[in-house]
Amino acid sequence: MNMLIFIIAGLLVHCVFLASIFDIYFTSPLVHGMTPQRTPLPPPAKRLVLFVADGLRADTLYELDDNGTPQAPYLRNIIEYKGSWGVSHTHVPTESRPGHVALIAGFYEDVSAVAKGWKENPVEFDSVFNESKYTWSWGSPDILPMFAKGASGDHVYTYCYTAEKEDFGAQDATKLDTWVFDHVKNFFQAARSNQTLFSKVNEEKVVLFLHLLGIDTNGHAHRPNSREYKDNIRKVDEGINDIVSMLEDFYGNDGKTAFILTSDHGMTDWGSHGAGHPSETLTPLIAWGAGVNYPQKVTFQFFEDEFLKEWKLEKWKRLDVNQADIAPLMASLIGVPFPLNSVGILPLDYLNNSAHFKAESMFTNAVQILEQFKIKMTQKKETTLSFLFTPFQTVAGLVILLISSFFLACLCKSKNKYVPKKDLTILLFQMLSIALSTYVVNSTHSSLHHKQGLPVINQIISWTTLASSLFVPLLSPTFFFQRLLSILLSLMSPYLLLSTGYEALFPLVLSGLMFSWIYMEKEALQHYDDSLKPKLAVLNFSYTTDITQFRQLHLDDIRRSFFFVFFIVTAFFGTGNIASVNSFDPASIYCFLTVFNPFIMGSLLVWKIVIPFVLVSCAFEAVQVTTQLSSKSLFLIVLVISDLMALHFFFLVKDYGSWLDIGTSISHYVLVMVFTIFIMLLSGLAQLLTTKRIELWGRTKRHSM
Repeated sequence: MNMLIFIIAGLLVHCVFLASIFDIYFTSPLVHGMTPQRTPLPPPAKRLVLFVADGLRADTLYELDDNGTPQAPYLRNIIEYKGSWGVSHTHVPTESRPGHVALIAGFYEDVSAVAKGWKENPVEFDSVFNESKYTWSWGSPDILPMFAKGASGDHVYTYCYTAEKEDFGAQDATKLDTWVFDHVKNFFQAARSNQTLFSKVNEEKVVLFLHLLGIDTNGHAHRPNSREYKDNIRKVDEGINDIVSMLEDFYGNDGKTAFILTSDHGMTDWGSHGAGHPSETLTPLIAWGAGVNYPQKVTFQFFEDEFLKEWKLEKWKRLDVNQADIAPLMASLIGVPFPLNSVGILPLDYLNNSAHFKAESMFTNAVQILEQFKIKMTQKKETTLSFLFTPFQTVAGLVILLISSFFLACLCKSKNKYVPKKDLTILLFQMLSIALSTYVVNSTHSSLHHKQGLPVINQIISWTTLASSLFVPLLSPTFFFQRLLSILLSLMSPYLLLSTGYEALFPLVLSGLMFSWIYMEKEALQHYDDSLKPKLAVLNFSYTTDITQFRQLHLDDIRRSFFFVFFIVTAFFGTGNIASVNSFDPASIYCFLTVFNPFIMGSLLVWKIVIPFVLVSCAFEAVQVTTQLSSKSLFLIVLVISDLMALHFFFLVKDYGSWLDIGTSISHYVLVMVFTIFIMLLSGLAQLLTTKRIELWGRTKRHSM
């Protein structure tokens, strides 16, 4: 019976863990409840026509054939004489649904759709179509319904061919696109004799969406370099030309129609898509008509790729965007609210309008994105303990005070252990420093929030605390726990002053992990000889052991050295990437200065980064003491590991490829080599902090703790 209960419990636990990843990682990131935001100024266009050539690669559209003839003559003419162009950079997964969501809704695919194979709406979302007055769309039954499904009201209309027509074995997949072009023409022909429909299509904020699947179908069936794929591009080019001419005639050449051609994704040479190869992620973007900039001639433009030369488009300014940026562009052109869940940034270079209109559009875009942040922050507050969600509160300080108070109480209550008053004084001073640092952080940010500047007294306390952080530990006893706690308290004070929130918990948690590591290594030593198992309470960093008492290295010491390297790497990324100091929040140094000074600001941030390294190095010194090894024995193994890492990256250095690839390979090697030198310096600093003591009041008799 007990065994059965155990098996059932085990199955339940495994089922919970199996389902947990979907709850943690694959829940929808979308939020709802935002207020729609639209540009208050009159839009340049009354209507927008969106052509999406499914599966169209940027290079295939823009390139010239062997005779120097464009693959799409009409669109090439638009690039050179009428509109703006560039490359739209898509995101993985490069599938039809995620691509269209990014284009029309402005956000990258909801990861919870992975459970539905990127085919259905996991949640409702806003889109340009939903915000329009009317949207008519023609094309695939796989794409069009998903934008009508989430639309509010009855204003998004879809006209789809049957799923059976999407036949990869069909002789002529261009019929899918011909079907779309013919039905659009018939629709507007019918509108001439239908007064209700005629009134609707002449409204403002109208969107016409033509989804062209033939290119994608031919690409899968015959590959993108095939005659069928390229012939389909020419058919689409001709069809777009006809539709534009028909619409201009229908609307009396009123100049109020904006046109955009793009693609949801590209395709590999072998006819697949879904991954992140450039042939899949680089798609064309051509815009022209009302509100869109005319071609801009340039003498020089730099891109890492060589496409401009290959496409013979060096003279026409190339304006690249992220795929999600197209949604706010469309919204701005026809004056509808930006899609509520959009993360796209309005590409201003595509707009042909006044500086006032551009400024208002940028502001609207920023407010729309800010609305999402506010909703997400509110939801986070509702599901998080309030004291953990208070900005600029150094709780990241009260915890340290509690720990040090507990240790102080233990010292005072311990029997048969005399603790000199000066040692207690030093500990109390460090606790006071922690308390002051906590106060200064809160006081400084409150003062800055009320536009009152940095208080002088706060600045004095901050610099004094920083200056004393390396000096005060040297005044404390070199007994094991006292010195390690003293180092932690002294370094935590400046770290608190250089923190803006819960990040200050990192060195505290890291220190707890270091104490656990030290204790684990002490216990592991018993495996070899119980007599070697030391008592941590009597260990002293400055105690010089006779060289004959040092034990020899064994296999466990490789693990200890590897752990040190691992913890150093953890410290490297725990506070922030030291290779990118400019990624740190400037608010980190507001307790010290608010006037821009790159050298001082950079130095403060570097010291903040170094503090976790010092804590790990001091713990490594403690491990060497507890395992009764020479202070250099384990360190030599660390150097061997570091050199092996350096050798690995040495063979990965590249002198070919893009500048990014070359620079990345060099930086990896340089960082590892600098790391080797850096840990040598850290070892010296850690040895100084743990073994040396300054006697300000005269030498006193030492007693065991």
